[in-house]
Amino acid sequence: MSITNYTKSVRKGEELNEAKLRQFLLENELIANLNSELIIKQFSNGFSNLTYLLEFENKAYVLRRPPFAAPKRGHDMGREFKVLHHLNSIFDKTPTAFAYTDNTDIIGAPFYIMSKLDGPILTAKEAKTQQIKPSAFQTISNTWLDTFVEFHQIDYKKAGLEDLGKPNGYVERQVNNWGKQYLAAATDDVPSAEKVMLWMHEHQPLQYDHTLIHNDFKYDNVVFKDDSWEQIIAILDWEMCTLGDPLMDLGTSLGYWTTASDPDFMKQGLQSPTVMQGNPSRSEIVHQYALKSGRNVDNLVFYYAYGLFKIAVIAQQIYYRFKNGHTSDPKFAHLNKASVLCCNTAWQAIQKKQIDNLF
Repeated sequence: MSITNYTKSVRKGEELNEAKLRQFLLENELIANLNSELIIKQFSNGFSNLTYLLEFENKAYVLRRPPFAAPKRGHDMGREFKVLHHLNSIFDKTPTAFAYTDNTDIIGAPFYIMSKLDGPILTAKEAKTQQIKPSAFQTISNTWLDTFVEFHQIDYKKAGLEDLGKPNGYVERQVNNWGKQYLAAATDDVPSAEKVMLWMHEHQPLQYDHTLIHNDFKYDNVVFKDDSWEQIIAILDWEMCTLGDPLMDLGTSLGYWTTASDPDFMKQGLQSPTVMQGNPSRSEIVHQYALKSGRNVDNLVFYYAYGLFKIAVIAQQIYYRFKNGHTSDPKFAHLNKASVLCCNTAWQAIQKKQIDNLF
């Protein structure tokens, strides 16, 4: 399915100011005629930044802006644009970044314009619709993992991104910051959340590699070239990209990696194409990552628990905005339950000292 098929009409209250947007496009030489027809649609996939499809003059672009009433942390459009702009020349799986502005008078928030890429994106729904065979998923998972390892090998200094983050002390800061963010957005009493936060604080690694990390690398954030599944042409959703421990990146991906052997409540709460036959287990992913990257993965449970807890915080923050009326999208209405599921699963992994067969 083409990326275009994930669009729909713009949600009420999330419209863009077309007149001011046209002027911005003209000033940045993206549109030739101020009076050209401009068609705006909204991408339905995703739970964070708002993403729009802009079609005009037989061209198509993508516009990204932060959610309404969202904290700037994790939604910095200037940062995301910077990463894409710097990587465009050295990493061929980066969407082309065309223009950015922090002028909130145009559409009410900072935003940037990037290229639109066509190709299959494997959401849970799309994987079921296509009835992808187990043999295909063996290719898909290998291509996905090869791209992940390739991404962690990017020379971020060559890209001019050495000031993107502070890799020294990254793990400690992440453990502390995600804990604070969870508490700030908490709406329910979740005992496992407190236990996981304390355990991570006491068991965090003190030494680790420093690489560029994506922080949201999963099937539905990559665009495949075609349904041979042998090549990924682009990685999407760069809003949390930074410098840090690549195994923290892997841990986040594992947090989303539900499998056929997981109990139904995990598969329903964290819906992913990875539950379909042919996908490797989480332990197999880690084993292959270690072989391909040459990295030591002994502290596996910490990274998986961290990944689950981070997903729990993100889900809880979105639910908090929904509960307080800052977004009306109905798919956010039960994200507090997903947050609890992630905390409970992380605590199970910690107690069992493993990342598969948790319940």
